[in-house]
Amino acid sequence: MTLPAPPSAGPLTGDDPLLARLNPPQREAVLATEGPVLMLAGAGTGKTAALTARLGYLVRQRLAWPSEILCVTFTNKAAREMRERVGKLIGPAVEGMPWLGTFHAIAARMLRRHAELVGLQSNYTIIDTDDQLRLLKQLIQAEGIDDKRWPARQLAGLIDRWKNRGLLPGELDALENEAYANGKGQHFYTLYQDRLRAVNACDFGDLLLHMLTVLRKHPDVLEQYRQRFKYVMVDEYQDTNQVQYLWLRLIAQGRQNICVVGDDDQSIYSWRGAEVANILRFEKDFPGAKVIRLEQNYRSTPDILAAASGLISTNSERLGKTLWTEVNGGDKVRVIGVWDGPEEARRVGEEIERLEREGASLNTMAILVRAQFQTREFEDRFIQIGLGYKIVGGFRFYERAEIRDALAYLRVVAQPADDLAFERIWNTPKRGLGDKALEKLHRHARAQTLPLAAAALDIADTDELPARARNTVVGLMRSFARWRELAAASSPAELARTILDESGYTAALQAERSAESAGRLENLSELARAMEEYETLGDFLEHVSLVMDNDAADDAEKVTIMTIHAAKGLEFDSVFLPGWEEGVFPSQRAMDEGGLASLEEERRLAYVAITRARRRCTIIHAANRRIYGQWTSSIPSRFIAELPEAHVAQETTMTGGASLWRAQFSEHGDPFAHVARVQPARTMTRGPGWQRAAATTFDTAPKRIAESTRSAASFAAKPRGDIAIGARVFHDKFGYGTVQAQDGNKLEIDFEGSGIKRVIDSFVKPA
Repeated sequence: MTLPAPPSAGPLTGDDPLLARLNPPQREAVLATEGPVLMLAGAGTGKTAALTARLGYLVRQRLAWPSEILCVTFTNKAAREMRERVGKLIGPAVEGMPWLGTFHAIAARMLRRHAELVGLQSNYTIIDTDDQLRLLKQLIQAEGIDDKRWPARQLAGLIDRWKNRGLLPGELDALENEAYANGKGQHFYTLYQDRLRAVNACDFGDLLLHMLTVLRKHPDVLEQYRQRFKYVMVDEYQDTNQVQYLWLRLIAQGRQNICVVGDDDQSIYSWRGAEVANILRFEKDFPGAKVIRLEQNYRSTPDILAAASGLISTNSERLGKTLWTEVNGGDKVRVIGVWDGPEEARRVGEEIERLEREGASLNTMAILVRAQFQTREFEDRFIQIGLGYKIVGGFRFYERAEIRDALAYLRVVAQPADDLAFERIWNTPKRGLGDKALEKLHRHARAQTLPLAAAALDIADTDELPARARNTVVGLMRSFARWRELAAASSPAELARTILDESGYTAALQAERSAESAGRLENLSELARAMEEYETLGDFLEHVSLVMDNDAADDAEKVTIMTIHAAKGLEFDSVFLPGWEEGVFPSQRAMDEGGLASLEEERRLAYVAITRARRRCTIIHAANRRIYGQWTSSIPSRFIAELPEAHVAQETTMTGGASLWRAQFSEHGDPFAHVARVQPARTMTRGPGWQRAAATTFDTAPKRIAESTRSAASFAAKPRGDIAIGARVFHDKFGYGTVQAQDGNKLEIDFEGSGIKRVIDSFVKPA
């Protein structure tokens, strides 16, 4: 039986208009239908056009039914775009392509058919991250492990990493096993998988891992898929992790008709498990593979492409290609040296305003940063000058969860009656104060017209809460009293660092040991650095309020601010790349963790950043960064030295030494004299004497704590008039009792079943 061609189009030929629009390498990739093919597609070289044309060609030439083609993408967005573009080529036949989708979607479809082979039923549930963390926490607690020392999120990250590598619990080596709870990694991985099977569920990592297990252990199932899929096509092959690679290789090694599209120079997701080695060894996995290089770029100017190509050529682990374009003209890549971070933001703002005056749209400009914390200075500057911007792929700096948490602590210090802020940090980080305790807090606060902080002090002086919770509340309120005194005697930045340290917030993030938590810690460090510019906590909080309130209309033109990772696949007329200094980019943390391999990935990330630019690319580096209150000298990124000089225009340089640096900034005065004037931030000394003083002050003066918490709003608890000594009352928790004594709104009651308890009058009613 043959597949009829759609009415709107006949079979393709070498003269078909579709092929005529492709350049020779693209056309070659479309026509090379038999055997393994590696389409090595550089940035902006039209790989999507070639991939969709190839897929359409296979169907319209009747080389395969739509259902006999496995086409894998990485995102749902890419899958939708692929389906739409192929639909324009083959018409309604695209509806018969059930195997065009993401890795996880296709694996889930397969697993429904073979679930029983891995101990599941076909109606299994796919759990999300929240359910996964909840389940892991239950397992950790059941085993008597301290979940603060070994948090569930850390275990979840390890299990995800193991699954990305295609490892079952029994396949972990000793090193991997030691990664959690001193040698219990394998044990918990096994418990977790057993529990998932017991509830007929799996997580996203299981979708591919289970199917890999099925294909390995059941040759008959593997053969079914090898016969079903006449052609296998994979987009963004450089981003595949180990389990994806193994799954694809098993299926494709039957017919060998696999075409992968990717760019080894744009492999930048190792932190997600991606392995650039997968694309580098394609020719070894599939001997005789045809390698087709797409090198004609349709996006950028010659100087931008030459600069990017010169930079990436320094990497040793690559297949090699050189981008070129038929476009003429364009500016060289600009490298600008500035004095410090604030000047970097000012300079970029001025450049953007200049381009806007010349007729450029803000929508065509982007600032690409290596780390999220870098966005803060640009946001502050753009709000100051009224320049519209948007954060893509994340939240604005002051909207990020960890920043909001830190600000909530600071707001309660500045204003004890700020109930919204107090409720946010009541149990953040986790300190054993759950919803029931918060419910009692709200109930008492409403009854006495008190702020939550004052209500917490009242309840902590009674038996309403369990002893452990009472002690926790007392400790928290003592901390706020101490921080409030510290606020009057120290800088806002010192105060923020102390609060984050003493509250346990920093330790909780450090315990997670993940890339996400490391980024959050960087953001908190940047928050403290931002506070160094303000004399008082009140001034800083007012600034934040103005920033949060400033939001341009959605339809207004805006500059895009995003990380380089988030920008992959996008393009802009003008791209600004700030922070190109050693330690920032390349990231020192990445190099410490991964050595030379991470350095090469950082260089690939720089290549991706430059190739986002269509017309203008500007790289900025600063001579100084202020970190933890101290000016730190910075040297330009090694990537700047690796850019070919013929394609770069340097406006300033650090390589000429201090004299050249002074000369270039002579119009601003002597920059080194400016450094000499900078006073380092005060640092608290916390020796034994400080600890003894703190203990004496706060352990022996509970009234002082209460006064500090209440003073801002002058609240006072009022006793009820309908309950007196000797009255019989009822309490929801303790039952019936008789009032023995009264102190303001606190009652001492002899309960029939619980003995004498100290409670708040709003929690009882006349019997």
